Amino acid sequence: MNGMDTFTYRPARDELAYTFGGRMPVAHVHSGDVFTVVTEDCFGGLVRGPADLPSQVCRMPYLNPVSGPFFVEDAEPGDTLAVHLAAITPARDWGVSSTFPHFGALTSTSHTATLQPQLEERVWVYGIDRQAGTVRFEATRSDHSVDLPLDPMIGTIGVAPGAFEARSTLVPDTHGGNLDTPHLRAGTTLYLGVNVHGAMLALGDGHARQGEGEACGVGVEIATTTTLAIDVIKGVSTPWPRLETDRDILTIGCARPLEDAYRIAQHDLVGWASALTGLETLDAYQLVSQAGRAPIGNVCDPNYTVLAAIDKTLLPAPGPAYGGAHERLRRLTAGLR
Repeated sequence: MNGMDTFTYRPARDELAYTFGGRMPVAHVHSGDVFTVVTEDCFGGLVRGPADLPSQVCRMPYLNPVSGPFFVEDAEPGDTLAVHLAAITPARDWGVSSTFPHFGALTSTSHTATLQPQLEERVWVYGIDRQAGTVRFEATRSDHSVDLPLDPMIGTIGVAPGAFEARSTLVPDTHGGNLDTPHLRAGTTLYLGVNVHGAMLALGDGHARQGEGEACGVGVEIATTTTLAIDVIKGVSTPWPRLETDRDILTIGCARPLEDAYRIAQHDLVGWASALTGLETLDAYQLVSQAGRAPIGNVCDPNYTVLAAIDKTLLPAPGPAYGGAHERLRRLTAGLR
């Protein structure tokens, strides 16, 4: 594919991937391509109702599948891959969420072992009304239901790690992965450092919506049809995943404990803001401290995810990030959202 050529990749079940790295590419793409990827939900579509407990219908390590990887021509280590999410559409009229024993922010886990009883495993089914733009929460043992805004996002997206590593799709890190932030919605551009020849981009784990922090560990999990555009920024490295929207620049840190993920994101945002604007480092630090935001992605994955964000209009005449890649890809995909 080249330029504005488009195609749709729809994986068979046995073509789904469960690692970043260690996989052969499913297709080759070029800088400037726009293409569509069909993704499965984190349960592989096997959890469809309250009786489908994930522990019974799913099998480790076959959780959190991604579609890909896509070999990006001309992408080399030391480059940056810009990925613009042009459109994310739920592939079904329902999504699911759940609680798990020993998983999530408010339970005993293998990292924080306590003697309290394990959480009950339970499934919630959410009806999705794409025309109305709503996601329907219905309590399972309480008398309450409410329509929440439909806000589709991609939970897991990344490139192959370096040094011949293969990382589980459950893990977020410098290569991207299971970032689980609702800021990965349509209209956002993601910047990822390239670690291997061809970058090897893959994505999946759509959510119809997710609260900041993903406290129970599971969003409203959906299969998606996602359209994206890519651009290779030659000779520019990116240490941690970064995001750009029409309004904000955002940086992402992934680590345990949570404070280290916070520090990574804040450190990267201060450095990025300084490089874009010429602000002296401590001046940038002061501005980010007073005007920045720190949304939490997840507090349940093997690494936690924290973002740092600032409104671009608050920065002094910032130069275009990555040579204006966000605006260029946004124009390229105008009308697809």
